[in-house]
Amino acid sequence: MGWDAGDIVATMSVTSPDSLDAALAALADNPAAHVLAGGTDMMVELNFGRRSPAPVVSVGRIPELRGIDVDRSARFVRLGAAVTFSEFLASEAASQAPALAQAARTVGSLQIRNAGTFGGNLATCSPAGDTLPVLVALSATVELASRDGRRRVPVEEFMVGPKRSALKPGEIVAGVTVPIIDGWQGFATVGTRNAMVIAVCNAALVVDRHDRSVRLAMGSVGPTILRAPEAESVAARMLFGAEPTSARADLLVEFERRASAAVSPIDDQRSTADYRRHAVGVIARRLLDRASREMP
Repeated sequence: MGWDAGDIVATMSVTSPDSLDAALAALADNPAAHVLAGGTDMMVELNFGRRSPAPVVSVGRIPELRGIDVDRSARFVRLGAAVTFSEFLASEAASQAPALAQAARTVGSLQIRNAGTFGGNLATCSPAGDTLPVLVALSATVELASRDGRRRVPVEEFMVGPKRSALKPGEIVAGVTVPIIDGWQGFATVGTRNAMVIAVCNAALVVDRHDRSVRLAMGSVGPTILRAPEAESVAARMLFGAEPTSARADLLVEFERRASAAVSPIDDQRSTADYRRHAVGVIARRLLDRASREMP
């Protein structure tokens, strides 16, 4: 099909800074500019007309945003915002955060994992984001940068609503710090097919032997990633309490019930709210069951 003189060709300006300072300066000069890393979300929105072309600051090749640091003595993993899911999976960091590795493997296709970044997943702030429940369950911290300085925000406070974050104008995600936990952790997701699909619901469970606690975080069942404190208390009783073995089945059922009660899903094209509520309880129970069987 040929081009017609009546067609409107949309254009956008793209800036590709070679340092973080240069990127922050560009954003300070134009706070409305879009920050582009892997582009896996932004290009879909452009192609479907959900976003208008605007100035773009491309940060995917900035060295300060591409580092992976594993500090066993301080017990943390730090991932630069422009680290891709494939780079993380091929690194030593994946073995230190196994639930995060499980979630990263579910992201799109291999091509999407080669392009998509942790910073992009965070900044998009979709309640269906694959890695976000794990980051919440691991009590990760998001590092934000602007020309005015740096700040660190707990990931639960960073997400404020559907595709809404605590980012201020002129600010970008610089990285995320993930504690190395002594204990079991796992991730599970439900979709309309096995791969390359937005989650109907997902969940991450982290068992921390150090403080004898359990953290459950669930995605695509509310406006942000949701925790379930009452379910977590049941899980801690089961794993760390003096409950008899005969009570195990009843505690699993109670845990599932309380996990389902903690969510506030909606009906949409992928699922009904009732199915989401049921499914997230089931996968949460399965995670706790695995934890109880696999913990040394």
